[in-house]
Amino acid sequence: MTTVDPADLDETAKGLPWRVKLAIGLLLLLAVIVVLVSNRLLTDRYVDTTRNRAEVRLALYTGNLISELQRTSVVPLLLARDPELVRALAEGNFSSTSAKLIALQAEIGVASIRLVDNDGRVVGATNRNVLGTSYKSDPYFVDAQRADGTIFTPVRREAGGYDFVYSRSIRSDSRLMGVIVVSVDLMKFERAWAGLQDAVLVTDSEGSVVLATEPRWRGLPMDDALSLRDAPSAISRALQATADWAQVPPDAYVKGEAVMQTEARVPFRGWRIYTYTAYNSVRDQVNGILALEIMGFAILMAITFYILSRRALSRSLLFQRESAELRMLNARLQREIAEREKVQKDLEVAELTLAQSSKLAALGEMSAAVSHELNQPLAAMKTYLAGARLLLQRKRLEEALSSFQRIDDLIERMGAITRQLKSYARKGGEAFEPVDLRACVSSALSMMEPQLKARIVKITRGLPRQPVMVMADRIRLEQVIINLLRNALDATKDTETPQIDILLSAGETATLTVRDNGHGIVDLDNLFEPFYTTKKPGEGVGLGLAISSGIVTDLGGRLTARNGESGGAVFEMQLPILGKEQQAAE
Repeated sequence: MTTVDPADLDETAKGLPWRVKLAIGLLLLLAVIVVLVSNRLLTDRYVDTTRNRAEVRLALYTGNLISELQRTSVVPLLLARDPELVRALAEGNFSSTSAKLIALQAEIGVASIRLVDNDGRVVGATNRNVLGTSYKSDPYFVDAQRADGTIFTPVRREAGGYDFVYSRSIRSDSRLMGVIVVSVDLMKFERAWAGLQDAVLVTDSEGSVVLATEPRWRGLPMDDALSLRDAPSAISRALQATADWAQVPPDAYVKGEAVMQTEARVPFRGWRIYTYTAYNSVRDQVNGILALEIMGFAILMAITFYILSRRALSRSLLFQRESAELRMLNARLQREIAEREKVQKDLEVAELTLAQSSKLAALGEMSAAVSHELNQPLAAMKTYLAGARLLLQRKRLEEALSSFQRIDDLIERMGAITRQLKSYARKGGEAFEPVDLRACVSSALSMMEPQLKARIVKITRGLPRQPVMVMADRIRLEQVIINLLRNALDATKDTETPQIDILLSAGETATLTVRDNGHGIVDLDNLFEPFYTTKKPGEGVGLGLAISSGIVTDLGGRLTARNGESGGAVFEMQLPILGKEQQAAE
């Protein structure tokens, strides 16, 4: 028999040797250092690359902006010397002026052109809707009359943003004839920039934003515009702090996101242009390389642990001393198996007993359901008999006959309920027919008339003018509505001014809502369980809502309950509209 070195046993009991633990610790430390150094070096490299690309894009944006401004600045000078426009102002004949300006706009490609006379009234325009508008007090009109050159004026819009206007006076023989106004379309650059990932804004000499990819920034100082952001959540703040730690310090924040800022001077009236580039592309590239490094260290660690596991094979002799313990455990296991077999037989006997008990419980539940469902018609019959006796004593035979007819209807209803309860277990649907929910509500209210007259309860009904047709068993459907009304009536028993609201609506489904101003529902989870009730003993057995829920489910709908916002309980019954592509569950 092979013996085991006691030193090996002690070493195994203590775990890995300290030399192995030191080697693993140094490997992990090396991995952390390499990842941190690589993260810093790669981040700096890719940030510089991204910044260079942003500067190239910024130069392109600046060139396009200056080109558009310079091209449009020449237009007022050319139009101010146009003989047809000068002649139209001199003669006061502007019948063809707008058509000429529209043709020039298509050729030149400006936003709009307006011809204004000395009184500030628009006499010709590419937009005919502004003809006759007075610009007498507008700055670009007043400044153009006073100056000999072309005037550039940014005009703030009421809806946000700016109109950039070039204006120049039209003179003939040193006599002021009018003013030509040309609007340059710089908003197209905003639309072009909005399709990019970068945020772009242009500020004037005072530092106010005149163009921006974010509409909320226009007209604000640059610092105020960049500070506009939604309130960050705790998760957003944590992610931002993590991102800032993993990269170089950001130049600015746009909407709470760290960005790289690039700026350049626009050689026009002291304007400056700024672009803000997110670090997403930088992080994606850096994270890709870091993932490869981490994967390499993980493979190295896996190889190390594999080598260590090989050493464990030489120590397999340690398990020989455990064989005796295993034999003892095996014997104990055999005894437990025998005990479990005995318990299994006892369990089978218990299951048979439980099945018999379930049958008896189902029989008790059925008898309780019959008692609950017949209680309502019996109570109504008692009321009608008392009324008929009183009417006969007063010799009001016709009214007494009406009461007897109602009693006959109730007897028929009791027969229908008993027939329905006989088939309660098989859930049949052979009695389904098209039913108008409005008629069911009216019939249920008629059934509840004695209880409603016994107390002062305000009943409000909201029924549509058109029929609300569903496929259902009319008797069972009225049974559900009566149960809901009875619960609402019981819930408002202690209310000073009881009120029950009945609302029927037809949309995707037919929805009947019964709302009361009672004490509300305490336990919504167990509300539809059989025999669950909050009433006192003798007032209810807790089957009404359970039976109602089962009936509505059989009809292909659902019955829900909730507490109203202003108090009380709200029950909603939803059924498929007849004609919709819905089918009641069998």
